Amino acid sequence: MFKKIDRRIITHFDYIIMALILPLILVSGMLIGEVVPALAKKHTVYVLVSIVAFIFFFLFPIRRFSWLIPLLYWFNIGLLIAVEFFGISRLGAKRWLELPFINFTLQPSELIKPAFVLMLAYLISRNPPPHDGYRIKDFLKLSFFILLPFILIAKEPDLGTAMVLMLLGFGVLFVIGVYWKIWASIAVALVLSAPLLYGQLHDYQKKRIHDFLSEKPSYHVQQSIIAIGSGGLSGNSMENSTQTQMKFLPIASSDFIFAYVVERFGFLGALLLVSIYAILILHLFSISWANKDYFVKVVSLSLAFLFFIYMSVNIAMTIGLAPVVGVPLPMFSYGGSSFVNFMIIIAILQNLMAFRFTFYYNSDRRLIDPLAK
Repeated sequence: MFKKIDRRIITHFDYIIMALILPLILVSGMLIGEVVPALAKKHTVYVLVSIVAFIFFFLFPIRRFSWLIPLLYWFNIGLLIAVEFFGISRLGAKRWLELPFINFTLQPSELIKPAFVLMLAYLISRNPPPHDGYRIKDFLKLSFFILLPFILIAKEPDLGTAMVLMLLGFGVLFVIGVYWKIWASIAVALVLSAPLLYGQLHDYQKKRIHDFLSEKPSYHVQQSIIAIGSGGLSGNSMENSTQTQMKFLPIASSDFIFAYVVERFGFLGALLLVSIYAILILHLFSISWANKDYFVKVVSLSLAFLFFIYMSVNIAMTIGLAPVVGVPLPMFSYGGSSFVNFMIIIAILQNLMAFRFTFYYNSDRRLIDPLAK
């Protein structure tokens, strides 16, 4: 019996995903150590924590305890609301909760991402779209669960994270299926309300847009472009990567790490990195397309959109094609919260696929998977 279970788990585990993220983890660790050696140990700790989180969520019986997903979602919403009343401010933004007695802070806007993805999967799997897509009633219901965290996070303000969640949510709905007239109406409404929406932005957000639209890019982007240009075709040694080593390139270990990749490994290194992301994103889309299980379909789509949004925005701002926002390069930039979140969502997807056809969690698999026969 156990041999059969083990064989099925091994068969349905997706090794391609793990093979693609492994070089991201190894190379990013090396580069972070070159830029700021003191951060290398912290980054290693984040990797180890993410591995523990991966093992936990991979082994946790998600389908059996799917009834917990709405509770998890609303718990995270409660944390976001608590930020408004009890949060601590840093650099003009109120995004953190301080835990009493242990001198530790939480950032609920990061914690909510796995719960947000699971809630989307839970809602869509319980009410799959009809042939011509969701109509207005179902669309508004799903939109409520997408826009609620968007509003709470944007108010902190953390527009970057809020926009990621909104684009992720509506991107999933676009692929899953919504009646086309609804999208057309939304597009018209956005065009007409654009001036009003711009007026609601904070001054620092408007400044980022002005810097982006001005003829001369901001200092950060100028130094990033210089670093990218100095990399040439095949890059430089660590000692000759002067833009980074002489501290001209700001935040080279996180927000602008792509510029250091190009300075260090040149155009060919950047092409290889982007290719890994592209293959990973396409593979995740293929998993969604090939699956009739809406839990797997939505989680794989969500992960694909997360990788695409983070990668495209980060690289675009690095080369001056987008405003500078605090969006890291996924599973590459220094930062524990983002790294651990990606590993948790990958673990959830692996769990849903690996244990899809087994009796591992419950003797009656119909209780686990209503699509099983």
